[in-house]
Amino acid sequence: MFMGEFNHTIDPKNRVIVPAKFREGLGEKFVVSAGLDGCLYLMKNEDWESFAESLNELPINKESRQLVRFFMRNAQECEPDKQGRIIIPQGLVDLAKLEKDVVLTGAGKKVEIWSKERLDGETPEESMEDIVEKLSTEYGLKF
Repeated sequence: MFMGEFNHTIDPKNRVIVPAKFREGLGEKFVVSAGLDGCLYLMKNEDWESFAESLNELPINKESRQLVRFFMRNAQECEPDKQGRIIIPQGLVDLAKLEKDVVLTGAGKKVEIWSKERLDGETPEESMEDIVEKLSTEYGLKF
């Protein structure tokens, strides 16, 4: 389970340090991919494979094909160097609008990489209390 938040920078070669706490959970090799809401995902290989299988089980329609294409074409296996850095492909850097300051956040089974500016601008329209109440009612979220 990934949790916590770490502030780092992305260098001119698109390298980002993955905190040791996250590297331990991700393993020696893991997947970096496009995420939702404008971030990137880091996922353990086995979690990525499970996610990819669930994509392949979707019905064959236009939306499903687009979703599969979005995630699969924007995914790549990566391996940290000795300093704990990974290279993020330019297409993903552009997609997430990563410039200098980045934030790595734990998000349960995955780590999210955000542009600090973009994450700071993430303000839900609903309050967290309203969201918790809604999810508790609809999905049985226990708090």
